[in-house]
Amino acid sequence: MAMKITEECIACGACLPECPTESISEGDGVLYVINAETCVECVGHHDSPQCVSVCPVECIVKA
Repeated sequence: MAMKITEECIACGACLPECPTESISEGDGVLYVINAETCVECVGHHDSPQCVSVCPVECIVKA
């Protein structure tokens, strides 16, 4: 399974440096997106998805 960034994203960029697999990138300029093919929900890297823990608007959910 992978994480997904919802429309509530404010494009703050806090999640970018937290992703150990570099699965997060800028989308259409308003939102960031997560590549579902490379997202591992931080398994093997951290105890929980780091993008979720740093998101100030809680817009990252399980896809």
